[in-house]
Amino acid sequence: MSTSLPVSDSSLSFWHQTTRSFPHLNKNRDVSVPPTSQYAVIGSGISGALTAWELIKRGVKGEDILILEAREAVSGATGRNAGHVRPDAFRGFPSFAARHGPAQAKKIIESERVVLQKVKDFVESNGVDCDFYHTTTIDVCLSIEFANHQSRSLAAFEAVGGDTSHIRIYQGEDAKARTRNPAAICAYEWPAASNHPAKLTHWILNDVIHKGAKLWTHCPVSNIIKHHGEGKAYNLRWDLHTPRGVASVDTVIHCTNAYAAALLPELSGFITPLRSQVHAFVPTAAASAENRFKQTMSLRYSLGHYFSINQLPRDGTIIIGGSGTRDDGDTDDRIKEEMVTFDDSQYSQRIANNSTREFQNLLLEPCSESLRAGEGLRNAWTGILGMTSDNVPLIGPIEGLEGQWICAGFNGHGMARIFLCAPGLVKLISGKPWSETGLPECFQYSTKRVDGERNAQLKGKL
Repeated sequence: MSTSLPVSDSSLSFWHQTTRSFPHLNKNRDVSVPPTSQYAVIGSGISGALTAWELIKRGVKGEDILILEAREAVSGATGRNAGHVRPDAFRGFPSFAARHGPAQAKKIIESERVVLQKVKDFVESNGVDCDFYHTTTIDVCLSIEFANHQSRSLAAFEAVGGDTSHIRIYQGEDAKARTRNPAAICAYEWPAASNHPAKLTHWILNDVIHKGAKLWTHCPVSNIIKHHGEGKAYNLRWDLHTPRGVASVDTVIHCTNAYAAALLPELSGFITPLRSQVHAFVPTAAASAENRFKQTMSLRYSLGHYFSINQLPRDGTIIIGGSGTRDDGDTDDRIKEEMVTFDDSQYSQRIANNSTREFQNLLLEPCSESLRAGEGLRNAWTGILGMTSDNVPLIGPIEGLEGQWICAGFNGHGMARIFLCAPGLVKLISGKPWSETGLPECFQYSTKRVDGERNAQLKGKL
């Protein structure tokens, strides 16, 4: 499909609705861009904000960093997710092993557990008010098919020495009681967290701006070309074209996730968009007060059919994400048209209806036939995930474009990866070797990796 910059009329998520007072939300929206800067970070989501924060932490002056955002601050996937910090404990091991080998697959799983601790440490050490809630998460197996998949995945991960000591397993009646779901066959529980992603990212942006960094919102970068003029303050290598002028910079850092190919055409077909839909519900009495869900959950019917449940401790709002289900009359082409898109201005009523049914099945009071006024669906929104052909992020320098770097392609697992990926990228920018990043080697950007996936896709179509 054609590449795209973010659409201008995006919908507001629950996170956006509850942070409209952020003072930098539309920072510099009518001001011309600075003519020069040492660093330009494209994207103000968690990867862009944390990259700027890490640069300053490693000695870069704040005034040498320009952050460019196509829409309002944190308007992309970070501000549209389901509020989870949910590491994969073992479920994805078989698919990662098939693509990248067992050793890399083990490292991917282990790195996400590390990220959970890093997010916790960051929030606590900096006193970040972002509704961070350290808890556990539960995979609820609602079909024999998925229960068998989980059992095989756990065994495969353990077979290569994967640590599963932090995972608790429930069977039969114990699973039903633990999950409050009478259909549960079994369940797996491990440490996780939830947070208000916009508040977390706003804190980071506010901190870097306080330290001198410059944020330009509603200022999409439409083109990047080599700089041919002379530079005084910096070694200017790239000209970034925007609606409000050209910024000439030394170092460009792409934190654009699903939109990366719009400025890096070599990634076209490697990073693709996938629209995800999330909903905020006001709970019934079955999940209010002392009945609040203390853990997050994933209600799993199959690998491709699931609903995530995250109840916020501050106000009890229930955030439900997931895949939805296929209805009569749906076709593969219709589903693809609905989900493979850059458009986050609309949402699917079909998916909203399915999530509402799941909410009612789980939380409608016994003997009650309807919701009270004010209960139920509060808001529905969509966000665009950046999916890579080989299911892992792209981190590192962009070959052939000296001075350009990338931190993108998080496959819907950004909050379980970025707090290792962004600091790792900054280490690379400062001259450190990959071995010091702590990242799986398969995350590393290379032309060989990108071209190999593209060639495999072309062969598959022949």
